[in-house]
Amino acid sequence: MGQPQAGPAAEQVVKTQYHFPMLFKWLGLKRRQRQAPTLKAIFVATTAGEPMGPVDAVEAITNRGLKGDRYCNDRGHWKSIDGCQVTLITEHDLEQAKKTEVEFREALDNGSHRRNLVIAGLKTKHLEGKEFRIGTAVFRYDKPRPPCAYLDQIAGKGMCRALSHNSGVCIRVVSGGKLAVGDAVEITGN
Repeated sequence: MGQPQAGPAAEQVVKTQYHFPMLFKWLGLKRRQRQAPTLKAIFVATTAGEPMGPVDAVEAITNRGLKGDRYCNDRGHWKSIDGCQVTLITEHDLEQAKKTEVEFREALDNGSHRRNLVIAGLKTKHLEGKEFRIGTAVFRYDKPRPPCAYLDQIAGKGMCRALSHNSGVCIRVVSGGKLAVGDAVEITGN
């Protein structure tokens, strides 16, 4: 009873297992390749309420933020109450927000989410309690960054709702350095 069966039935099992990838192709399904975490975009604004502008590279300053950004310069709207040194959102968060409010799809791609860094290949929950490197700078997860009504004033009514459950996080600059679009995101420790 414990012996493997031989014959046509056993050969059919092997053939079925072999043709399983063909079934994926036939059904139009694709296997997901895990993407290496990377920095996809950088946005800064010099003062509160100013549109976020994309940059290719920026310097992170220890315990301050991104050089030239409103929070690093003490010109952010929430700096005195609940400011962040740097804000981060993932492409996954943005995709979820786009499903919620379709009219903001283009705006979310252009920085209207008001977050400094956009990363791909990693969910924010994987950063909780961790230090990570982007370029030569080291950051540490600080706290979630919920959207606020001020976001609706700047980006348009409904943006706050679009980001309600996918609004990114605050991170601190542990060790300054340079970061650029395309840099790897590497978790370095707890």
